[in-house]
Amino acid sequence: MRKIVLLFIFIATALTTWADEKITFTASAPEVVVSGDQFRLTFTVNSQKVRDFRAPSINGLEVLMGPSRSTQSSTQIINGKVTSSNTITFTYILMAEKEGTYNIPGATIVADGNNYTSNSVSVKVLPPDQSAGTGNNRGGNASRNQNSTGKITDKELFIAATASKTNVYEQEAILLTYKIYTQVNLTQLHGDMPDLKGFHTQEVELPSQKQWSLEHYNGRNYNTTVYSQYVLFPQQSGKLEIPSITFEGTISQLVASADPFDAFFNGGSNYVNIKKNIATPKLTINVKELPAGKPTNFSGGVGEFTLSSSINTQALKTNDAVTIKLIVSGTGNMKLINTPEVGFPQDFEIYDPKVENNFNLTREGLSGNKTFEYLAIPRHAGTYTIPPIEFSYFDLKSQSYKTLKTDAYTLNVEKGEGNADQVVANFTSKEDLKVLGKDIRYIKTGDTHLTPKGEYFFGSTSYYMWYFIPLALFIGFMVVYRKQAMENANVAKVRTKKANKVATKRMKNAGKLLAEKKTEAFYDEVLKAMWGYISDKLNIPVSQLSKDNIEEELSKHQVSEDLIKDFIGTLNECEFARYAPGNQNEAMDKVYSSAIDVISKMENSIKR
Repeated sequence: MRKIVLLFIFIATALTTWADEKITFTASAPEVVVSGDQFRLTFTVNSQKVRDFRAPSINGLEVLMGPSRSTQSSTQIINGKVTSSNTITFTYILMAEKEGTYNIPGATIVADGNNYTSNSVSVKVLPPDQSAGTGNNRGGNASRNQNSTGKITDKELFIAATASKTNVYEQEAILLTYKIYTQVNLTQLHGDMPDLKGFHTQEVELPSQKQWSLEHYNGRNYNTTVYSQYVLFPQQSGKLEIPSITFEGTISQLVASADPFDAFFNGGSNYVNIKKNIATPKLTINVKELPAGKPTNFSGGVGEFTLSSSINTQALKTNDAVTIKLIVSGTGNMKLINTPEVGFPQDFEIYDPKVENNFNLTREGLSGNKTFEYLAIPRHAGTYTIPPIEFSYFDLKSQSYKTLKTDAYTLNVEKGEGNADQVVANFTSKEDLKVLGKDIRYIKTGDTHLTPKGEYFFGSTSYYMWYFIPLALFIGFMVVYRKQAMENANVAKVRTKKANKVATKRMKNAGKLLAEKKTEAFYDEVLKAMWGYISDKLNIPVSQLSKDNIEEELSKHQVSEDLIKDFIGTLNECEFARYAPGNQNEAMDKVYSSAIDVISKMENSIKR
């Protein structure tokens, strides 16, 4: 009985889920095909209650088959939640004989008593590949264009370097694109962007998973994808060169096998990897100098911008902060724009502006806004005017300089309580003197000690002491300095004295690597600490050290055999644990403790 109840609950839940599911009706087809190739056009609806499917008019394309109808259903129960999928797909097999772009309107259906229309699709048809030696091959499919000679030509695989503009002004954005064209099975590609002199460069983030598409180029059909893109801002005028880059590509190629057994079991062919260097062409960019007549407040901005400003308050008290926010928005070389100046009154305490960037990289440059936040503190009461803030830039559309201005701000500053603003006395000049904080103080009018006439400092005991004390200090300093210099001249002695200090520093660094669980770097640092310590302590270069001569040298310095064995054992343990399987955390802790312990004991045992 309990099983029957659960079955009814399951069925009711499934029916509720299916009923609540929103119906979708979508069409799909490849974006690019080659003339003469067959391709699929599908219409999919996520409902089983479908009737009255009406296909669109497919003009210019030959219908080879269709519509064929297929049904698919699936149900999942995850944590008691039932999810189901029920779809019906209508499929056409089409072919285009002429190149061009074909728009296929949406189809219509009646599902669950409602009318639905799918999206329309667009298919671009490329002409057939006219390259010599490909026969009737119509497409650019790499798997069908394998060169049996094993040599990959520059027409089968190349990388094009293109610039969106080649005649620009200084600071005008240029989009540099590296695009792969291939008719072979390219599996790997490596290449680094060189340091471009005269440009400020920013890389465009592209998806890590490359999207390939067909493209007709110079009479041939290629699989293409954009490998990398950069936005360049030229920093100087003249002819600037984008040098050639050499990429290393790996091509998986199908070759015939001469081995009869391989021919029998593998069909007479197998795949081999072929390396090929691919060089991109050089590009020359003609950069024009910005026109004469730059405004005095030119910020260095090149592009198209707007300006806005705001102030947090216009009524405040002395020693209260006032903040002005300036926002430059638009597209251009926003990262390289200088900070505009704000004309605060002279007796305001002014702080360095806070700059915040909020922009994205586009093919036209950096698009978004740049915010400047200015903070100042008035120290005196009064009414002040902050003049309009000006921002000048070079407008690329009009090819002229433009100046944007904000509104002026009037500040009413009242005297605050307990502030540092003071007005000190009217002196004989009858002028008020304003002071800030304690920069200027009152003349002290308290008791003053005067020296009786006839008593002079010159010739007194104190006078001569001011000569003898510095001389004695100088002589003492020279004696200590000379002694220290003689000790430092003995390199071996200096190394020996600093051996423990250097080893301690390295072990501290190893402790940080242990906490960060950087296994490889941790063992390297421990080994460096131990080998370096012995090298410095025994005054033997690391290159001449070995475990055998370490035992011999330590014995000469009266180090006990047990301690020597512990030191060698710690070295071996560190080298072994570095590559041993198992729990690395425990192994690292043990090595770290052993190394610290044995270095400490060694410091107290080595006698020179």
